[in-house]
Amino acid sequence: MDPADRYAGFPPGFFDRADDTPDQVFYGPVRLVTHIDDRAIAAVGALYAELGINGSAPAPRRVLDLMSSWVSHFSTPPAELVVLGMNAEELAANTAATQRLVHDLNTDPRVPLPDADVDAAVCCVSIDYLTRPIEVLTDVGRVLRPGGALAITYSNRCFPTKAVRGWLATDDEQHGLVVAELVRRTGLFDEPRVALRTPPGRGDPLYAVTATRLPTG
Repeated sequence: MDPADRYAGFPPGFFDRADDTPDQVFYGPVRLVTHIDDRAIAAVGALYAELGINGSAPAPRRVLDLMSSWVSHFSTPPAELVVLGMNAEELAANTAATQRLVHDLNTDPRVPLPDADVDAAVCCVSIDYLTRPIEVLTDVGRVLRPGGALAITYSNRCFPTKAVRGWLATDDEQHGLVVAELVRRTGLFDEPRVALRTPPGRGDPLYAVTATRLPTG
């Protein structure tokens, strides 16, 4: 498929950003902070447990955490956790990680892992920074084993100069529709499910878009 066709129907400039300087510059300073409140963090951990991809699952799990940092929000970490992010020091501080990959997905949307290498993939409050999200999610589908879970969470916080313009121009409910459509256009997952994972009206909202890797062939 022509890369331009992948994004047919999205307005021109939807995946542009106000700050187009190299991401290595923006993410160079170490930020050992969390970007959602404790209630939203707990909701992320509860989601991972519900999907059976954390350390309490009956079988060993190898999980990819995309666009990760110093904490991955598992209530119990999986047996193997591959963290992929922009800042080596932040990833080094992630005590749950068993493998660390410093990689800029906006420069190269390919995930540096073999085919069918992980049981699940997660992306926590970072999907809004991807300028080529369909290419990234397609490659995530490549490294996921059939039946593997994809869990993308988002809230109402972001670095506005690095979030794509279309994200800033849409609201939380529309964000879910956008993310579901991005997953859908890979052709590699079942129908995405969108849900609010926190009670409305108090603290940071936590939304999740989940899908399952379809069988190959």
